[in-house]
Amino acid sequence: MTEEKIHQIGDQEIKDSDLTQEQKHHKSHILSLRNKISKLQFEIDDLMPSLKWHEAAMLRITKEQAENFLAEEEASEKES
Repeated sequence: MTEEKIHQIGDQEIKDSDLTQEQKHHKSHILSLRNKISKLQFEIDDLMPSLKWHEAAMLRITKEQAENFLAEEEASEKES
């Protein structure tokens, strides 16, 4: 005997056999969107550390360049 599928939609548990064609259509879209969101979230979670690293590197380099520029300005002012 095959068990009937029960779907969790919001806070409702709904049997597959109780769904109308329109509800089945929406259910298919809901499941598809949940799967896509899950896959995209996995990719986002995978990409975030790389993004954070590059942001930190950009800030570090920019800070170093600003400090070097200020040091050069200060040195040229002392020479004047």
